Amino acid sequence: MSYRLGVDVGGTFTDVLLVEEGSGSTWRAKTASTPADQAVGVLNGIGKVCAEAGIELAEVAQVLHGTTVATNAILEGKGATVGLVTTKGFRQVLQIARSFVPGGLAGWIIWPKPEPLAALENTVEVDERIASDGAVVRELDEADVRAQLEKLRGNGIEALAVSLINSFADPAHERRIAEIAAEVLPGVPISLSSDVLPELREYERTLTTVANGYVQPQVKRYVQSLAGNLADGGVAGELAILRSDGGLSSAGNAIDSPVTLLLSGPAGGVTGAVWVAEQAGYRDLITFDMGGTSTDVGLVQGLTPKIGRETKVGDLVVRSSSVDVRTVGAGGGSIAHVPELTRALRVGPQSAGADPGPAAYGKGGTEPTVTDANVVLGHLPTTLAGGEITLDVEAARAAVGKVAEAMGLDSPEAAAAGIVDIVNENMLGGLRLVSVQQGFDPRDFALVAFGGAGPLHANALGKLTGAWPVIVPPGPGLLCALGDATTSRRDESARTVLRRFGELTGEDLAAILRDLAADAGRRLAEQGLAAADQTVGYQVDVRYHGQGFEIPVDVDPSWLDAPDSVLATLGKRFDAEHDRLFSFLLTVDHEIVNARATVTGPKPDVAPVTLPEGDGDPAGALVQDHRIYVGGEYVPAGVYDRAKLRAGDVVRGPAIVTEMDSTTLVLPGHAATVHAAGSLLITPEA
Repeated sequence: MSYRLGVDVGGTFTDVLLVEEGSGSTWRAKTASTPADQAVGVLNGIGKVCAEAGIELAEVAQVLHGTTVATNAILEGKGATVGLVTTKGFRQVLQIARSFVPGGLAGWIIWPKPEPLAALENTVEVDERIASDGAVVRELDEADVRAQLEKLRGNGIEALAVSLINSFADPAHERRIAEIAAEVLPGVPISLSSDVLPELREYERTLTTVANGYVQPQVKRYVQSLAGNLADGGVAGELAILRSDGGLSSAGNAIDSPVTLLLSGPAGGVTGAVWVAEQAGYRDLITFDMGGTSTDVGLVQGLTPKIGRETKVGDLVVRSSSVDVRTVGAGGGSIAHVPELTRALRVGPQSAGADPGPAAYGKGGTEPTVTDANVVLGHLPTTLAGGEITLDVEAARAAVGKVAEAMGLDSPEAAAAGIVDIVNENMLGGLRLVSVQQGFDPRDFALVAFGGAGPLHANALGKLTGAWPVIVPPGPGLLCALGDATTSRRDESARTVLRRFGELTGEDLAAILRDLAADAGRRLAEQGLAAADQTVGYQVDVRYHGQGFEIPVDVDPSWLDAPDSVLATLGKRFDAEHDRLFSFLLTVDHEIVNARATVTGPKPDVAPVTLPEGDGDPAGALVQDHRIYVGGEYVPAGVYDRAKLRAGDVVRGPAIVTEMDSTTLVLPGHAATVHAAGSLLITPEA
């Protein structure tokens, strides 16, 4: 037997999913996270799930882990003290940055500009210069380099970033500085921009390189600690870390390039949603992951997640490939309030968090939250997590009652309905960001809802977007861990080209792309992935000559076999995408800015679970009769135990479907059909 472990660490809980590859059987565990040392919570969860499955830890072949260590280091400002080496004249590259201020017209007045990750006093210049074509304008002054590195050593830096102007064209000077730094600063991790992001635009390249160094010591400590503890605990299998783009990286590569892990957690959810949708027979989907504090949404076409070239964490935006996920400050813990000035109901982005949490949790919380509103409306049963959590209905009514009083409403139910409507509209805004505002009609996609709170609001979001069916996977609260367990290895190589089509031949482009693929494939081969098991994908950033931005365009590998027509085909694809996005075309020549090759391994052999066939009647899963408040009145609703539902059973709304880690609400006029692979497919009955 071969087992794979998917592990996802959240702020409150650590989710672990054990998958037996042959049968597809799964075992799940949820344990408390341990922020002081996340490895402790991970090991607790692994021990628990292996005990439930009755296997030894030595039988686990792979531990596949989505981590928030790099993300938290950025958000909490607890990364390393980074020293930055730049070319003479570019010392303030991070301070100058880009002329962009978030917010409205007055944003520049109220927006506190974040401090750069590398302080100015820890930034030094060295005497050298490379031209944009790679020619050496001024040789590297090695004596100057040693003197500047001695300054950084005196400042007590914990990581070193080297980003020289035009090093993407020739990395020789950066690599020589790294050799000298290894002598002057022994033991200090070094990040080179020519390795981290070998592309033009010195600000983005420098910022991404500094971010890599900023999180590197923490990621290194965590990954090495976890790997060591797994080995000591008897886990003989390999540890792999989920990248922001949804692929897997070896533990060693994750330590070398931790900037690729900044969206490791959300990427696992998107990967899991793709796997679930494929089992249910859907290829185009919008992912909807609602937790306690925020909601993450993404778009997938043809079972391929949309990959963006930027990764955003807080105020930090780095150039690193990641699943295009947008985050909205709306979750089960979002607090509802009525400002004195406007007297208009607002929900979020403030959150009650896990401590004290919603008033219904009985842990001292008094502020009205989305969870409390759902309790008042009867959308949540009085017990959660298999009876481990008992909800205080009266405390929830008292909290929501404050909103009703402030707004002059006659009942807590009316206020609760307003809270739920507003949070749904907030999340609709996030869904529009990844669909309508990018030229996609959400009615052409299914909506996959997961996270602890996602299935509770999924039916309403389906009505607002017209995205049907709404797919609620089995174990929606553990879907990120499933994504970790069902993804494959991935690596990427990139290079700046910066040549117009008229200056380039199809053979030139094919040679560049194949060279990049060989580079990424070599790194995966070093991780044990044979060349025969590798799949290559290509992408180039194209713009009209003279534009200041570019659009990524996928290149079909088969195009390279017809080099005479590859540029013409590429130009047509770019024109079509430019027209879709901006509704106009230009007649000037096209220009390739960057080229990338992505190499992936095969998907793991994880068989889906097949439910026993039912007769369409879910009566055997009915737990109790219940009432929910909807449409301004209470209506009868059945409460069903999801574990007892069979394939083909149809749960007609209004109804509530409960399971260990989540609750699904089926609204009146809608029905949830149980798919053979375990998902609930919610559609309008009409």
